[in-house]
Amino acid sequence: MKDLVIKMMKDRGVKVEDIARLVVEAQNRYIPVTLEEANTIVESVFEKHEVQNAILTGLALDIAAEKGVIEEPLLSMLLTDEPLYGVDEILALSITNIYGSIAFTNYGFFDKTKPGVLAKLNKHRDKQCNTFLDDLAAAVASAACSKLAHTYRRKAGKENRETEL
Repeated sequence: MKDLVIKMMKDRGVKVEDIARLVVEAQNRYIPVTLEEANTIVESVFEKHEVQNAILTGLALDIAAEKGVIEEPLLSMLLTDEPLYGVDEILALSITNIYGSIAFTNYGFFDKTKPGVLAKLNKHRDKQCNTFLDDLAAAVASAACSKLAHTYRRKAGKENRETEL
């Protein structure tokens, strides 16, 4: 399932490396992280079934909207990414909630600033419906940032204990 979700996102314009770049840009001022390390962490986020299910659901809605097989007024809300719709953010937050408050706050940052691939997705709304995709990509990046922070903190704590002995 993980590979299917990654392929579906890639087919719609978001590669694992695009999300990893968001992680590196957001975290480098706090934690030294390479693109390779960020790629590994992003891939690990995709392993969670809850993440896979949220992405499958969101992408199915984006694709259905493109095909016009959703009833109005929902169809128009999805095709225009109606600002007051909010279900796209709620679905993305289901991913961040797995990874705690750091993921939640990072998601807010990504959602507001739209760096990297997120900006590209917002610019190409006339080509495909990205109502869910941009928020889901931001949520995966946020989750990876949180996982990175917790891993770094755990390692730093272990090193401090070893030097105290």
